[in-house]
Amino acid sequence: MLKSYLWIFFISMVPLIELRGAIPVSQVMGLPIVPSFIVCIIGNMLPVPIIYLFARKVLEWGADKPVIGKFFTFCLEKGEKGGKKLQAKAGRGLFVALLLFVGIPIPGTGAWTGTLAASILDMDFKSTVAAAMCGVLLAGIIMMVVSLLGVNIFL
Repeated sequence: MLKSYLWIFFISMVPLIELRGAIPVSQVMGLPIVPSFIVCIIGNMLPVPIIYLFARKVLEWGADKPVIGKFFTFCLEKGEKGGKKLQAKAGRGLFVALLLFVGIPIPGTGAWTGTLAASILDMDFKSTVAAAMCGVLLAGIIMMVVSLLGVNIFL
């Protein structure tokens, strides 16, 4: 059972998949929903401070390197595009916009992209982590409900 929890913990840390994929996987594995939810939240939030503090610097450093440059440039452009779109829609309500950007489970959004966008927009650290945490909780609740409905449909 510990091995199953470790799987969903690490799945929730993967960019683009995050807890949006980990919670349904936990249900397919037959794990209890509440402990799975907690493990996925922790796994999804663990990279957030690291992304905020270091990702932008690493991406800018690697953007002109021969092998990794295209990928790093793609990541920077995605973060900048997401940040500008977020700022244009949000105006002064950037905290709520970041929360919703992270919290609504659609492809291309999530804690990784949202935190990178906040870093590029020079949003302060505490607000970024708080908005990401609230967004991850929202996404987790949405995915938990969808997973439970999905499991009940097939049983």
